[in-house]
Amino acid sequence: MVTIRPVRRALIPVSSDAAQRTSAPNYDEFQSDVEIWELLQARPENVLRIKMPHCHVAKKEEIYAEDDPKALDHAEEQWKWLRSSGLMQEAPGILWVYQIVSPKRPNAPQMGLGGYGKTAEIRTPATPNGCIIRNEGIRPEKAEGRARLIRRIKAYIGTVNLAVRDDSGQLLAALEAHAAAGPCTYEATDEAGNIHRVWIVRDAAQIAKFTAMMAAEPAAYVADGNHRSAAAASLGYEEFLTVFFPTKRLGLEPYNRLLPANGLTRDQFFAKLGESFNIQHLGKVPPYRPAAVNTMGIYFGGEWSVATPKPGVFNPNDAAESIDSDIVQRLVIDKILGMPDGRDKRINYVGGNKDAAYLVKCVDDGQYDLAISLAPVTMDQFCAVCEQNKFMPPKSTWFDPKIRSGMVMAQLD
Repeated sequence: MVTIRPVRRALIPVSSDAAQRTSAPNYDEFQSDVEIWELLQARPENVLRIKMPHCHVAKKEEIYAEDDPKALDHAEEQWKWLRSSGLMQEAPGILWVYQIVSPKRPNAPQMGLGGYGKTAEIRTPATPNGCIIRNEGIRPEKAEGRARLIRRIKAYIGTVNLAVRDDSGQLLAALEAHAAAGPCTYEATDEAGNIHRVWIVRDAAQIAKFTAMMAAEPAAYVADGNHRSAAAASLGYEEFLTVFFPTKRLGLEPYNRLLPANGLTRDQFFAKLGESFNIQHLGKVPPYRPAAVNTMGIYFGGEWSVATPKPGVFNPNDAAESIDSDIVQRLVIDKILGMPDGRDKRINYVGGNKDAAYLVKCVDDGQYDLAISLAPVTMDQFCAVCEQNKFMPPKSTWFDPKIRSGMVMAQLD
């Protein structure tokens, strides 16, 4: 049984104009601190000035280390500014319906129900029967970084994306009916053209109806925000800020790699690759994105090739081992390039908000020697990993569109 609770002291934009000005992508959607700084120059009122305060500086040369002690002081100052800016208002005891309309899928908007999830329901070694199932490992230093910010400002800005199967379809139908019944409370359009709409739910009967629907779900899977939920739990809070999305409408994009060749020539690389993969060389073709899982595009030396794993190199009955990211890490990045640690700084993980043309540019510009283009993980693969109680390989799932930070926040003081 999955629990959702109303947010007791929500902080929300006063209007769509305010939502547009203050909301932002989450910090992990950027490739660099410079990208964050550039967005802050274009829209200086957005919540990244709080979430990434080390980038809220006058010149990009002034960007400092994220863990610098002065960052938290600045974050607290900016949080006080936002609360008193006239752009936000308190909304006590609310749930919210969250719709994201993607230009890629305009007729199938992503629908979710926002509120508080319970940290006690997160499955951990101490709570093995928890119904909120994480699917990736936690980096303690990253979770602690999020916890420090929460502790200082006494608020949640970032939101955890939880997926529920909704096999009956009743939750999705109820969310769509609520959205169709009247105009949204406010909306904002993100940098990729996705429209984010929020309907604030205050009616006690409607809250009870949605709560009962969530209680009918046997499990929820963390689609995005493992570290944000871990941060809340580490601080001793009973709840964390979340949106529950039925899996039928969740979209996934690829998570690609940019890599050094570590001294290997193109011929040497492909000779080693042929031990575990069947290879087809495509030559100088347009930027390539695989159409199906277990098919990998490789850009090296100005040309594209396609590699498919040979039988026996992974266990198809192991949901995690069947994920392309795991196959690439084990058989290419570790075995061929000699980088067994997925946290190696020489590996650049490129999220689904960058396309294959971006990979080509980075290689052609000499920043990296080769790129690996993958197909998106499927929802069936994602759920299978969760249900086998395994972890997704690192940097394997890029849910798109993502929840926009600042659309609903929670005050904890």
